[in-house]
Amino acid sequence: MTMQSRHSRNLAALLAAGACALPLAATAQSIGYGNVSGGGSGGSSGGDDVKASDGSGSSDRGDRAGRGGRNAGSRGVRITPYIEAAQIVTAELSPGDDTLTYSTVAAGVDASIQGRNNGLSVSLRYEHRFGWGRAADSNTISGVANGYATVVPGLTMHAGALAARTRVGVDGSSALSPIDVGNDAVTQVYSVYAGPSLATHAGPVAVNANYRIGYSKVEAPDAFVNTPGQPPVDVFDDSVVQYADVKAGVKPGQILPVGLSAGASYYREDVSNLDQRIENFAARADVTVPITNTLHVVGGIGYEDVEISGRDAVRDTAGNPVVGNDGRYVTDKSGPRLIGYDVSGLIWDAGVIWRPSRRTALEAHVGRRYGSTTYYGTFAYAPNPRAAFNVSVYDSIAGFGGQLARSLDGLPTDFEVVRNPLTGGFGGCVSSLDGGNCLSGALSSVRSSAFRARGVMATYSVNFGRMNAGLGGGYDRRRFIGAPGTVLAQQSGVVDENYWLAGFLSRRLDADSGVRGEVRANWFQSGSSLNGDGTAIGATASYYRNLTRRLSATAAVGIDGIDREEPLPDQWIASALLGLRYSF
Repeated sequence: MTMQSRHSRNLAALLAAGACALPLAATAQSIGYGNVSGGGSGGSSGGDDVKASDGSGSSDRGDRAGRGGRNAGSRGVRITPYIEAAQIVTAELSPGDDTLTYSTVAAGVDASIQGRNNGLSVSLRYEHRFGWGRAADSNTISGVANGYATVVPGLTMHAGALAARTRVGVDGSSALSPIDVGNDAVTQVYSVYAGPSLATHAGPVAVNANYRIGYSKVEAPDAFVNTPGQPPVDVFDDSVVQYADVKAGVKPGQILPVGLSAGASYYREDVSNLDQRIENFAARADVTVPITNTLHVVGGIGYEDVEISGRDAVRDTAGNPVVGNDGRYVTDKSGPRLIGYDVSGLIWDAGVIWRPSRRTALEAHVGRRYGSTTYYGTFAYAPNPRAAFNVSVYDSIAGFGGQLARSLDGLPTDFEVVRNPLTGGFGGCVSSLDGGNCLSGALSSVRSSAFRARGVMATYSVNFGRMNAGLGGGYDRRRFIGAPGTVLAQQSGVVDENYWLAGFLSRRLDADSGVRGEVRANWFQSGSSLNGDGTAIGATASYYRNLTRRLSATAAVGIDGIDREEPLPDQWIASALLGLRYSF
Protein backbone atom coordinates (compact mmCIF):
# COMPACT_ATOMS: atom_id res chain seq x y z
CA MET A 1 0.00 0.00 0.00
CA THR A 2 1.38 3.41 -0.95
CA MET A 3 1.79 6.25 1.53
CA GLN A 4 -0.76 8.30 -0.40
CA SER A 5 -3.38 5.56 -0.17
CA ARG A 6 -2.66 5.08 3.53
CA HIS A 7 -3.07 8.84 4.05
CA SER A 8 -6.44 8.70 2.26
CA ARG A 9 -7.46 5.66 4.28
CA ASN A 10 -6.64 7.36 7.58
CA LEU A 11 -8.49 10.56 6.65
CA ALA A 12 -11.51 8.56 5.52
CA ALA A 13 -11.44 6.61 8.76
CA LEU A 14 -11.41 9.83 10.77
CA LEU A 15 -14.42 11.16 8.88
CA ALA A 16 -16.20 7.83 9.28
CA ALA A 17 -15.50 7.87 13.00
CA GLY A 18 -17.08 11.30 13.19
CA ALA A 19 -20.19 10.05 11.46
CA CYS A 20 -20.40 6.89 13.56
CA ALA A 21 -19.72 8.72 16.81
CA LEU A 22 -23.21 10.17 17.02
CA PRO A 23 -24.98 6.93 17.95
CA LEU A 24 -21.96 5.71 19.93
CA ALA A 25 -20.49 6.86 23.18
CA ALA A 26 -17.31 8.80 23.47
CA THR A 27 -13.89 9.67 24.58
CA ALA A 28 -13.23 11.95 27.57
CA GLN A 29 -14.82 10.96 30.89
CA SER A 30 -14.59 13.78 33.45
CA ILE A 31 -16.53 14.01 36.64
CA GLY A 32 -18.83 17.00 36.41
CA TYR A 33 -16.85 19.82 37.95
CA GLY A 34 -15.42 21.17 34.69
CA ASN A 35 -11.93 22.59 34.59
CA VAL A 36 -10.33 23.43 37.90
CA SER A 37 -8.07 26.14 36.59
CA GLY A 38 -9.18 26.69 33.07
CA GLY A 39 -7.40 23.81 31.46
CA GLY A 40 -4.36 24.00 29.29
CA SER A 41 -3.35 21.38 26.81
CA GLY A 42 -4.10 17.76 27.41
CA GLY A 43 -1.90 15.42 29.29
CA SER A 44 -0.08 14.14 26.27
CA SER A 45 0.32 17.59 24.86
CA GLY A 46 -1.10 17.01 21.47
CA GLY A 47 -3.98 17.01 19.10
CA ASP A 48 -2.83 13.57 17.92
CA ASP A 49 -4.18 11.88 21.04
CA VAL A 50 -7.57 10.36 21.72
CA LYS A 51 -7.60 10.17 25.49
CA ALA A 52 -9.86 8.66 28.10
CA SER A 53 -11.81 11.10 30.23
CA ASP A 54 -15.50 11.29 31.04
CA GLY A 55 -18.40 10.36 28.83
CA SER A 56 -19.44 13.97 28.48
CA GLY A 57 -17.15 14.14 25.49
CA SER A 58 -15.83 17.52 26.62
CA SER A 59 -12.29 18.42 25.69
CA ASP A 60 -9.86 20.79 27.36
CA ARG A 61 -10.04 23.15 24.40
CA GLY A 62 -13.83 23.12 24.23
CA ASP A 63 -14.26 23.56 27.97
CA ARG A 64 -11.79 26.43 28.09
CA ALA A 65 -13.57 28.17 25.24
CA GLY A 66 -16.98 27.77 26.81
CA ARG A 67 -15.87 29.28 30.10
CA GLY A 68 -13.81 32.17 28.86
CA GLY A 69 -11.07 31.47 31.36
CA ARG A 70 -11.11 31.17 35.11
CA ASN A 71 -10.88 34.93 35.54
CA ALA A 72 -13.97 35.57 33.44
CA GLY A 73 -15.43 37.49 36.35
CA SER A 74 -13.12 40.37 35.47
CA ARG A 75 -14.61 40.80 32.02
CA GLY A 76 -13.73 43.83 29.99
CA VAL A 77 -11.52 45.30 27.30
CA ARG A 78 -8.06 46.68 27.98
CA ILE A 79 -5.81 47.90 25.15
CA THR A 80 -2.58 49.76 26.00
CA PRO A 81 -0.28 50.87 23.16
CA TYR A 82 3.08 52.30 24.24
CA ILE A 83 6.42 53.63 23.06
CA GLU A 84 9.74 53.33 24.87
CA ALA A 85 13.23 54.78 24.79
CA ALA A 86 16.15 53.41 26.83
CA GLN A 87 19.90 53.31 27.24
CA ILE A 88 21.58 49.93 27.82
CA VAL A 89 25.13 49.05 28.84
CA THR A 90 26.47 45.49 28.68
CA ALA A 91 29.77 44.45 30.26
CA GLU A 92 31.44 41.12 29.49
CA LEU A 93 32.69 39.54 32.69
CA SER A 94 34.10 36.35 31.17
CA PRO A 95 36.06 35.33 29.16
CA GLY A 96 36.85 38.92 28.05
CA ASP A 97 36.12 42.39 29.37
CA ASP A 98 34.36 44.09 26.47
CA THR A 99 31.76 46.81 27.19
CA LEU A 100 29.06 47.81 24.69
CA THR A 101 26.45 50.57 24.75
CA TYR A 102 23.09 50.67 22.99
CA SER A 103 20.24 53.13 22.58
CA THR A 104 16.85 51.52 22.00
CA VAL A 105 13.45 52.61 20.79
CA ALA A 106 10.45 50.33 20.97
CA ALA A 107 6.73 50.29 20.24
CA GLY A 108 4.23 47.76 21.43
CA VAL A 109 0.76 46.95 22.63
CA ASP A 110 -0.64 44.94 25.52
CA ALA A 111 -4.30 43.97 25.24
CA SER A 112 -6.85 41.82 26.97
CA ILE A 113 -10.45 41.14 25.92
CA GLN A 114 -12.42 38.96 28.32
CA GLY A 115 -16.12 38.40 27.75
CA ARG A 116 -18.80 35.81 28.26
CA ASN A 117 -18.30 34.36 24.77
CA ASN A 118 -14.77 35.41 23.90
CA GLY A 119 -11.30 35.76 25.37
CA LEU A 120 -8.03 37.16 24.08
CA SER A 121 -4.69 38.20 25.53
CA VAL A 122 -1.93 39.66 23.38
CA SER A 123 1.43 41.33 23.92
CA LEU A 124 3.38 42.50 20.87
CA ARG A 125 6.60 44.52 20.81
CA TYR A 126 9.02 45.79 18.16
CA GLU A 127 12.44 47.07 19.27
CA HIS A 128 15.36 48.60 17.38
CA ARG A 129 18.79 48.85 18.95
CA PHE A 130 21.26 51.49 17.83
CA GLY A 131 24.76 50.31 18.63
CA TRP A 132 27.45 52.75 19.77
CA GLY A 133 31.03 52.18 18.60
CA ARG A 134 31.57 48.47 17.90
CA ALA A 135 28.07 47.50 19.03
CA ALA A 136 25.90 46.34 16.13
CA ASP A 137 22.39 47.53 15.30
CA SER A 138 19.58 44.96 15.59
CA ASN A 139 15.81 44.56 15.31
CA THR A 140 13.64 42.32 17.44
CA ILE A 141 9.98 41.35 17.23
CA SER A 142 8.59 39.51 20.23
CA GLY A 143 5.16 38.67 21.53
CA VAL A 144 2.54 36.06 22.21
CA ALA A 145 -1.22 35.99 21.71
CA ASN A 146 -3.95 33.43 22.32
CA GLY A 147 -7.71 33.72 22.16
CA TYR A 148 -11.06 32.40 21.02
CA ALA A 149 -14.40 33.77 19.87
CA THR A 150 -17.81 32.12 19.88
CA VAL A 151 -19.34 32.00 16.40
CA VAL A 152 -22.62 30.39 17.45
CA PRO A 153 -23.43 28.50 20.66
CA GLY A 154 -21.23 25.42 20.68
CA LEU A 155 -18.91 26.58 17.89
CA THR A 156 -15.78 28.58 18.72
CA MET A 157 -12.79 29.77 16.70
CA HIS A 158 -9.34 29.64 18.29
CA ALA A 159 -6.13 31.36 17.22
CA GLY A 160 -2.73 32.20 18.63
CA ALA A 161 0.71 33.44 17.62
CA LEU A 162 4.26 33.65 18.96
CA ALA A 163 7.36 35.64 18.07
CA ALA A 164 10.52 35.16 20.12
CA ARG A 165 14.26 35.72 19.97
CA THR A 166 16.21 32.57 20.74
CA ARG A 167 19.82 31.47 20.99
CA VAL A 168 20.86 28.50 18.83
CA GLY A 169 23.78 26.44 20.11
CA VAL A 170 26.24 24.40 18.09
CA ASP A 171 24.64 21.27 19.54
CA GLY A 172 21.15 22.18 18.33
CA SER A 173 20.03 23.46 21.72
CA SER A 174 17.82 26.50 21.99
CA ALA A 175 17.09 28.88 24.84
CA LEU A 176 15.33 32.21 25.17
CA SER A 177 18.51 34.10 26.03
CA PRO A 178 19.48 37.70 25.24
CA ILE A 179 23.18 36.95 24.71
CA ASP A 180 25.22 35.30 21.96
CA VAL A 181 27.84 32.92 23.31
CA GLY A 182 30.81 31.39 21.53
CA ASN A 183 29.67 29.78 18.28
CA ASP A 184 26.04 30.27 19.24
CA ALA A 185 23.82 32.44 17.07
CA VAL A 186 20.68 34.43 17.78
CA THR A 187 17.62 34.11 15.58
CA GLN A 188 13.85 34.64 15.49
CA VAL A 189 11.18 31.98 16.00
CA TYR A 190 7.61 32.47 14.76
CA SER A 191 4.54 30.29 15.18
CA VAL A 192 0.83 30.73 14.47
CA TYR A 193 -2.20 28.45 14.65
CA ALA A 194 -5.99 28.68 14.15
CA GLY A 195 -9.02 26.43 13.99
CA PRO A 196 -12.58 25.70 15.17
CA SER A 197 -13.94 23.66 18.06
CA LEU A 198 -17.43 22.18 18.14
CA ALA A 199 -19.28 21.05 21.27
CA THR A 200 -22.85 19.80 20.90
CA HIS A 201 -25.25 17.01 21.90
CA ALA A 202 -27.28 14.39 20.08
CA GLY A 203 -29.75 13.42 22.76
CA PRO A 204 -27.72 12.15 25.73
CA VAL A 205 -24.59 11.84 23.59
CA ALA A 206 -22.06 14.67 23.87
CA VAL A 207 -20.09 15.34 20.70
CA ASN A 208 -16.84 17.29 20.38
CA ALA A 209 -14.71 17.99 17.33
CA ASN A 210 -11.57 20.11 16.90
CA TYR A 211 -9.39 21.11 13.98
CA ARG A 212 -6.18 23.14 14.05
CA ILE A 213 -3.73 24.26 11.41
CA GLY A 214 -0.41 25.85 12.33
CA TYR A 215 2.74 27.24 10.78
CA SER A 216 6.13 27.67 12.46
CA LYS A 217 9.34 29.25 11.19
CA VAL A 218 12.91 29.57 12.47
CA GLU A 219 14.98 32.14 10.62
CA ALA A 220 18.49 31.20 9.53
CA PRO A 221 20.79 32.06 12.48
CA ASP A 222 23.15 34.92 11.71
CA ALA A 223 26.90 34.23 11.85
CA PHE A 224 26.40 30.57 12.70
CA VAL A 225 29.77 28.78 12.60
CA ASN A 226 29.88 25.03 13.06
CA THR A 227 32.57 23.47 15.24
CA PRO A 228 35.39 22.00 13.09
CA GLY A 229 35.13 18.23 12.75
CA GLN A 230 31.40 18.13 13.53
CA PRO A 231 28.61 17.63 10.97
CA PRO A 232 26.44 20.70 10.34
CA VAL A 233 23.67 21.33 12.85
CA ASP A 234 20.49 20.95 10.82
CA VAL A 235 18.46 23.85 12.18
CA PHE A 236 14.68 23.64 11.68
CA ASP A 237 13.37 25.83 8.85
CA ASP A 238 9.55 25.77 8.72
CA SER A 239 6.60 23.39 8.82
CA VAL A 240 2.83 23.21 8.43
CA VAL A 241 0.94 21.12 10.96
CA GLN A 242 -2.69 19.98 10.95
CA TYR A 243 -4.46 17.99 13.62
CA ALA A 244 -8.09 17.03 14.13
CA ASP A 245 -10.09 14.91 16.51
CA VAL A 246 -13.71 13.89 16.96
CA LYS A 247 -15.15 12.49 20.17
CA ALA A 248 -18.60 11.47 21.40
CA GLY A 249 -19.89 9.83 24.53
CA VAL A 250 -22.31 9.45 27.39
CA LYS A 251 -21.64 9.84 31.09
CA PRO A 252 -22.00 7.00 33.57
CA GLY A 253 -25.64 6.56 34.54
CA GLN A 254 -27.13 8.21 31.45
CA ILE A 255 -27.70 5.00 29.49
CA LEU A 256 -25.67 2.38 31.35
CA PRO A 257 -24.05 2.32 34.79
CA VAL A 258 -20.74 2.94 33.05
CA GLY A 259 -19.69 5.66 30.66
CA LEU A 260 -18.85 4.71 27.09
CA SER A 261 -16.82 6.56 24.52
CA ALA A 262 -15.41 6.42 21.01
CA GLY A 263 -13.25 8.76 18.98
CA ALA A 264 -10.55 9.23 16.39
CA SER A 265 -7.75 11.68 15.68
CA TYR A 266 -5.36 12.55 12.87
CA TYR A 267 -2.09 14.49 12.97
CA ARG A 268 0.11 15.54 10.06
CA GLU A 269 3.17 17.76 9.96
CA ASP A 270 5.10 18.63 6.80
CA VAL A 271 8.62 19.86 7.58
CA SER A 272 10.52 21.68 4.83
CA ASN A 273 13.91 20.29 5.94
CA LEU A 274 14.53 17.22 3.77
CA ASP A 275 10.81 17.04 3.00
CA GLN A 276 10.01 15.25 6.27
CA ARG A 277 6.44 14.13 6.93
CA ILE A 278 4.89 12.96 10.20
CA GLU A 279 1.50 11.22 10.12
CA ASN A 280 -0.36 9.81 13.08
CA PHE A 281 -3.84 8.28 12.99
CA ALA A 282 -5.53 6.81 16.07
CA ALA A 283 -8.99 5.50 16.93
CA ARG A 284 -10.16 4.06 20.21
CA ALA A 285 -13.07 3.19 22.50
CA ASP A 286 -13.18 3.79 26.25
CA VAL A 287 -15.17 2.77 29.28
CA THR A 288 -15.51 4.67 32.56
CA VAL A 289 -16.39 2.84 35.75
CA PRO A 290 -17.51 4.97 38.73
CA ILE A 291 -15.98 3.81 42.00
CA THR A 292 -17.27 6.71 44.09
CA ASN A 293 -18.84 10.05 43.25
CA THR A 294 -15.37 11.59 42.95
CA LEU A 295 -13.26 8.66 41.68
CA HIS A 296 -13.59 6.95 38.31
CA VAL A 297 -11.47 4.20 36.77
CA VAL A 298 -11.04 4.45 33.00
CA GLY A 299 -9.69 2.13 30.35
CA GLY A 300 -9.46 2.19 26.61
CA ILE A 301 -8.31 0.18 23.62
CA GLY A 302 -7.79 1.14 20.01
CA TYR A 303 -5.58 1.22 16.94
CA GLU A 304 -2.85 3.58 15.77
CA ASP A 305 -0.80 4.05 12.62
CA VAL A 306 2.27 6.31 12.88
CA GLU A 307 4.69 6.97 10.04
CA ILE A 308 7.65 9.34 9.63
CA SER A 309 9.37 9.69 6.26
CA GLY A 310 11.76 12.02 4.45
CA ARG A 311 14.24 12.45 1.64
CA ASP A 312 18.04 12.56 1.54
CA ALA A 313 20.14 15.65 0.95
CA VAL A 314 21.76 16.47 -2.37
CA ARG A 315 25.24 14.89 -2.50
CA ASP A 316 28.36 16.31 -4.14
CA THR A 317 30.77 14.27 -6.25
CA ALA A 318 32.52 13.04 -3.10
CA GLY A 319 29.24 11.86 -1.61
CA ASN A 320 29.06 14.60 1.02
CA PRO A 321 25.70 16.30 1.72
CA VAL A 322 25.34 19.77 0.25
CA VAL A 323 24.63 22.62 2.69
CA GLY A 324 22.88 25.74 1.39
CA ASN A 325 23.61 29.38 2.13
CA ASP A 326 21.18 29.25 5.05
CA GLY A 327 23.22 26.53 6.77
CA ARG A 328 20.61 23.82 6.12
CA TYR A 329 20.89 20.67 4.03
CA VAL A 330 19.66 20.98 0.44
CA THR A 331 16.84 18.49 -0.17
CA ASP A 332 17.15 16.00 -3.05
CA LYS A 333 13.56 16.27 -4.26
CA SER A 334 14.22 13.84 -7.09
CA GLY A 335 15.15 11.06 -4.68
CA PRO A 336 12.74 8.54 -3.15
CA ARG A 337 10.83 9.12 0.09
CA LEU A 338 12.35 6.88 2.76
CA ILE A 339 10.64 5.57 5.90
CA GLY A 340 12.28 6.41 9.22
CA TYR A 341 9.54 5.26 11.60
CA ASP A 342 6.57 2.97 10.99
CA VAL A 343 4.52 1.69 13.91
CA SER A 344 0.96 0.42 13.73
CA GLY A 345 -1.19 -1.83 15.84
CA LEU A 346 -3.01 -2.07 19.13
CA ILE A 347 -2.94 0.74 21.68
CA TRP A 348 -4.39 0.71 25.17
CA ASP A 349 -4.24 2.50 28.49
CA ALA A 350 -5.84 2.48 31.92
CA GLY A 351 -6.06 5.20 34.51
CA VAL A 352 -8.00 7.10 37.12
CA ILE A 353 -9.88 10.38 37.25
CA TRP A 354 -10.21 11.96 40.67
CA ARG A 355 -12.10 15.20 41.29
CA PRO A 356 -12.87 15.53 44.99
CA SER A 357 -13.91 19.18 44.66
CA ARG A 358 -14.09 22.09 42.27
CA ARG A 359 -10.56 23.00 43.37
CA THR A 360 -8.78 19.72 42.65
CA ALA A 361 -8.56 17.46 39.61
CA LEU A 362 -6.25 14.54 38.81
CA GLU A 363 -6.13 12.40 35.69
CA ALA A 364 -3.38 9.78 35.25
CA HIS A 365 -2.92 7.10 32.59
CA VAL A 366 -0.46 4.32 31.79
CA GLY A 367 -0.58 2.13 28.70
CA ARG A 368 1.04 1.31 25.40
CA ARG A 369 1.48 3.61 22.42
CA TYR A 370 4.14 4.31 19.78
CA GLY A 371 5.25 0.70 20.21
CA SER A 372 6.22 1.06 23.89
CA THR A 373 4.94 2.05 27.33
CA THR A 374 3.40 5.49 27.64
CA TYR A 375 2.48 7.72 30.57
CA TYR A 376 0.45 10.92 30.54
CA GLY A 377 -1.80 12.91 32.83
CA THR A 378 -2.65 16.21 34.46
CA PHE A 379 -3.09 17.57 37.96
CA ALA A 380 -4.67 20.91 38.82
CA TYR A 381 -5.16 22.46 42.23
CA ALA A 382 -6.66 25.89 42.89
CA PRO A 383 -6.83 26.33 46.67
CA ASN A 384 -8.44 29.77 46.28
CA PRO A 385 -9.24 32.28 43.50
CA ARG A 386 -5.75 33.82 43.84
CA ALA A 387 -3.55 30.73 43.36
CA ALA A 388 -3.24 27.82 40.96
CA PHE A 389 -0.91 24.82 40.66
CA ASN A 390 -0.78 22.73 37.48
CA VAL A 391 1.21 19.67 36.40
CA SER A 392 1.19 18.08 32.96
CA VAL A 393 2.92 14.85 31.87
CA TYR A 394 3.09 14.34 28.10
CA ASP A 395 4.18 11.83 25.47
CA SER A 396 3.90 12.69 21.78
CA ILE A 397 5.53 12.38 18.37
CA ALA A 398 6.02 15.60 16.39
CA GLY A 399 8.46 18.00 14.79
CA PHE A 400 9.65 21.27 16.31
CA GLY A 401 6.87 23.27 14.63
CA GLY A 402 4.10 20.89 15.64
CA GLN A 403 5.24 20.72 19.25
CA LEU A 404 5.41 24.52 19.44
CA ALA A 405 2.02 25.09 17.78
CA ARG A 406 0.30 22.61 20.10
CA SER A 407 1.92 24.16 23.18
CA LEU A 408 0.76 27.58 22.00
CA ASP A 409 -2.73 26.16 21.56
CA GLY A 410 -2.57 25.02 25.20
CA LEU A 411 -1.88 28.49 26.63
CA PRO A 412 -4.65 30.20 28.62
CA THR A 413 -6.52 33.10 27.06
CA ASP A 414 -6.29 35.42 30.07
CA PHE A 415 -2.66 36.22 30.90
CA GLU A 416 0.06 38.83 31.17
CA VAL A 417 3.37 38.23 29.39
CA VAL A 418 6.51 37.91 31.51
CA ARG A 419 9.14 39.95 29.65
CA ASN A 420 12.84 40.48 30.25
CA PRO A 421 13.10 44.10 31.50
CA LEU A 422 16.51 44.55 29.84
CA THR A 423 15.67 43.24 26.37
CA GLY A 424 11.89 43.47 26.32
CA GLY A 425 11.85 39.93 24.95
CA PHE A 426 9.33 37.19 25.73
CA GLY A 427 10.71 35.02 28.51
CA GLY A 428 8.88 31.80 27.67
CA CYS A 429 6.16 32.04 30.35
CA VAL A 430 3.03 34.06 30.93
CA SER A 431 1.49 35.15 34.24
CA SER A 432 -1.91 33.54 34.68
CA LEU A 433 -4.09 31.65 37.12
CA ASP A 434 -5.64 29.79 34.18
CA GLY A 435 -3.79 26.54 33.53
CA GLY A 436 -0.31 25.72 32.25
CA ASN A 437 1.54 28.81 31.10
CA CYS A 438 5.10 28.10 29.84
CA LEU A 439 6.56 27.29 26.41
CA SER A 440 10.14 26.72 27.57
CA GLY A 441 10.03 22.96 26.97
CA ALA A 442 8.73 23.32 23.41
CA LEU A 443 11.56 25.76 22.60
CA SER A 444 14.38 23.64 24.04
CA SER A 445 15.79 22.35 20.73
CA VAL A 446 15.61 23.57 17.13
CA ARG A 447 16.82 20.43 15.33
CA SER A 448 14.82 19.74 12.19
CA SER A 449 14.43 15.98 12.83
CA ALA A 450 11.13 14.56 13.99
CA PHE A 451 11.18 13.24 17.53
CA ARG A 452 9.29 11.54 20.30
CA ALA A 453 8.92 13.97 23.18
CA ARG A 454 8.36 12.91 26.76
CA GLY A 455 8.35 15.23 29.69
CA VAL A 456 6.67 16.97 32.55
CA MET A 457 5.82 20.62 33.24
CA ALA A 458 4.70 22.18 36.50
CA THR A 459 3.60 25.78 37.12
CA TYR A 460 2.47 27.69 40.19
CA SER A 461 0.93 31.16 40.11
CA VAL A 462 -0.24 33.33 42.99
CA ASN A 463 -1.79 36.78 43.06
CA PHE A 464 -2.60 38.42 46.37
CA GLY A 465 -2.60 42.00 47.56
CA ARG A 466 0.30 43.92 46.11
CA MET A 467 2.30 40.85 45.10
CA ASN A 468 2.25 38.54 42.07
CA ALA A 469 4.51 35.53 41.72
CA GLY A 470 4.95 32.60 39.38
CA LEU A 471 7.24 29.61 39.13
CA GLY A 472 7.53 27.08 36.32
CA GLY A 473 9.80 24.14 35.78
CA GLY A 474 10.02 21.02 33.71
CA TYR A 475 11.90 18.30 31.94
CA ASP A 476 11.78 17.60 28.19
CA ARG A 477 13.33 14.51 26.57
CA ARG A 478 13.48 14.22 22.80
CA ARG A 479 14.53 11.07 20.97
CA PHE A 480 15.14 12.00 17.33
CA ILE A 481 14.08 9.96 14.34
CA GLY A 482 15.86 9.90 10.96
CA ALA A 483 15.27 7.71 7.94
CA PRO A 484 18.03 5.19 7.06
CA GLY A 485 19.87 6.17 3.91
CA THR A 486 19.47 9.89 4.60
CA VAL A 487 21.77 12.41 6.22
CA LEU A 488 19.46 12.47 9.25
CA ALA A 489 20.15 8.79 9.93
CA GLN A 490 23.15 9.91 12.02
CA GLN A 491 20.71 11.62 14.39
CA SER A 492 18.30 8.70 14.68
CA GLY A 493 18.20 7.51 18.27
CA VAL A 494 20.04 10.58 19.59
CA VAL A 495 18.50 11.89 22.82
CA ASP A 496 18.44 15.55 23.87
CA GLU A 497 17.39 16.37 27.42
CA ASN A 498 16.50 19.77 28.80
CA TYR A 499 15.69 20.77 32.39
CA TRP A 500 14.32 24.29 32.71
CA LEU A 501 13.21 26.68 35.42
CA ALA A 502 11.61 30.12 35.24
CA GLY A 503 10.26 32.32 38.01
CA PHE A 504 9.24 35.88 38.76
CA LEU A 505 8.14 37.96 41.74
CA SER A 506 6.66 41.45 41.52
CA ARG A 507 5.50 43.76 44.29
CA ARG A 508 3.77 47.11 44.12
CA LEU A 509 5.43 49.44 46.63
CA ASP A 510 2.77 52.15 46.41
CA ALA A 511 0.28 53.52 43.92
CA ASP A 512 3.05 54.78 41.62
CA SER A 513 6.00 52.38 41.99
CA GLY A 514 6.99 48.75 42.20
CA VAL A 515 9.79 46.21 41.91
CA ARG A 516 10.18 42.96 40.01
CA GLY A 517 12.67 40.09 39.97
CA GLU A 518 13.11 37.21 37.54
CA VAL A 519 15.26 34.09 37.34
CA ARG A 520 15.66 31.53 34.56
CA ALA A 521 17.82 28.47 33.97
CA ASN A 522 18.27 25.76 31.36
CA TRP A 523 20.34 22.60 31.73
CA PHE A 524 20.79 21.05 28.28
CA GLN A 525 22.31 17.63 27.59
CA SER A 526 22.84 16.63 23.98
CA GLY A 527 23.37 13.03 22.97
CA SER A 528 25.34 14.04 19.87
CA SER A 529 27.32 17.09 20.99
CA LEU A 530 31.09 16.85 21.23
CA ASN A 531 31.03 19.94 23.42
CA GLY A 532 29.42 18.35 26.47
CA ASP A 533 26.49 19.68 28.44
CA GLY A 534 25.50 23.32 28.77
CA THR A 535 23.91 25.44 31.46
CA ALA A 536 22.31 28.82 30.82
CA ILE A 537 21.44 31.01 33.82
CA GLY A 538 20.01 34.50 34.03
CA ALA A 539 18.51 36.88 36.59
CA THR A 540 17.14 40.43 36.44
CA ALA A 541 15.83 43.00 38.89
CA SER A 542 13.90 46.14 37.96
CA TYR A 543 12.23 49.16 39.54
CA TYR A 544 9.56 51.31 37.93
CA ARG A 545 7.93 54.58 38.90
CA ASN A 546 5.01 56.43 37.33
CA LEU A 547 6.06 60.02 36.67
CA THR A 548 2.66 61.04 35.31
CA ARG A 549 -0.53 59.16 34.51
CA ARG A 550 0.96 57.97 31.19
CA LEU A 551 4.73 58.37 31.60
CA SER A 552 6.84 55.93 33.64
CA ALA A 553 10.54 55.37 34.24
CA THR A 554 12.36 52.03 34.65
CA ALA A 555 15.76 51.03 35.99
CA ALA A 556 16.97 47.44 35.63
CA VAL A 557 20.07 45.31 36.12
CA GLY A 558 20.76 41.74 35.14
CA ILE A 559 23.29 39.01 34.59
CA ASP A 560 23.32 36.20 32.03
CA GLY A 561 25.77 33.39 31.62
CA ILE A 562 26.38 30.09 29.91
CA ASP A 563 28.61 27.38 31.35
CA ARG A 564 29.90 24.94 28.75
CA GLU A 565 32.44 22.16 28.81
CA GLU A 566 35.60 22.42 26.71
CA PRO A 567 36.43 23.60 24.12
CA LEU A 568 33.92 26.44 24.46
CA PRO A 569 34.67 28.93 27.26
CA ASP A 570 32.16 30.11 29.85
CA GLN A 571 30.70 33.52 29.23
CA TRP A 572 29.04 35.94 31.64
CA ILE A 573 27.55 39.32 30.77
CA ALA A 574 26.13 41.97 33.12
CA SER A 575 23.66 44.59 31.86
CA ALA A 576 22.01 47.77 33.10
CA LEU A 577 19.16 49.86 31.68
CA LEU A 578 17.51 53.23 32.21
CA GLY A 579 14.36 53.90 30.21
CA LEU A 580 11.11 55.80 29.78
CA ARG A 581 7.73 54.50 28.61
CA TYR A 582 4.74 56.49 27.42
CA SER A 583 1.43 54.61 27.40
CA PHE A 584 -1.42 55.89 25.26
